[in-house]
Amino acid sequence: MKRERIYFFAHPEQALREVEWIHYGRYLNERIKGKPTQYITRKQEFFGREFRVTPHVLIPRPETELVIETVLRLAPKSGRVLDVGTGSGCIAVTLAIESDLSITAVDLSRAAITVARGNAEKHGAKVRFIESDLLSAFGDSSLEAVVSNPPYVPLAEMHSLQREVRDFEPHLALFGGSAGLSVYERLIPESRRVLKPGGLLVLELGFRLADAVASIAADWSEVQVLNDLAGIPRVLACVKP
Repeated sequence: MKRERIYFFAHPEQALREVEWIHYGRYLNERIKGKPTQYITRKQEFFGREFRVTPHVLIPRPETELVIETVLRLAPKSGRVLDVGTGSGCIAVTLAIESDLSITAVDLSRAAITVARGNAEKHGAKVRFIESDLLSAFGDSSLEAVVSNPPYVPLAEMHSLQREVRDFEPHLALFGGSAGLSVYERLIPESRRVLKPGGLLVLELGFRLADAVASIAADWSEVQVLNDLAGIPRVLACVKP
């Protein structure tokens, strides 16, 4: 109906026209088949802003807001920050708006980069986008911080996922190898290469992966694991010695 929600409080008698019923029926049919509501409406809220999402990108989760809060608390007030596996761009765009940091975002998926760039333009966020496999496009000791919500679901858990996730969200953004650690095992050493001494690494953690990821980063400084509001270990932060 292309109306804001407040319109319906003021006009409770409003009826659907035939063409609107047709659209509603199509959307309802998609939802019955398991398609996430966010992919039907093409939008999801994150950190108080509306982001466009498509089946090419992971749907932003509220838990990822802890990643933002951690970077804002621990990162320097200025400098270059890289968002790895940007997807919808929710992390990169939010950091660009909420801080004075210079944000670059990378993703292996060209379709995801297109979505993320659109979200940056929508919110007036200054973000540089690069199509890259993790940090291969970056030189040594060039960044103040690296942040990522990497793929971390173990392949063995694929069939236990909700069908909305398993059948509709992009597997490239979901699955991190047999144990869920394959991207961490590449990203943490690569981050050490591109970060300046004292540079910050902030990673979202998969369920039950906190100890394993912390062991990969055992030779970093100031390693800390932060819990989300449900008390689940959600974010790892550490500093390049």
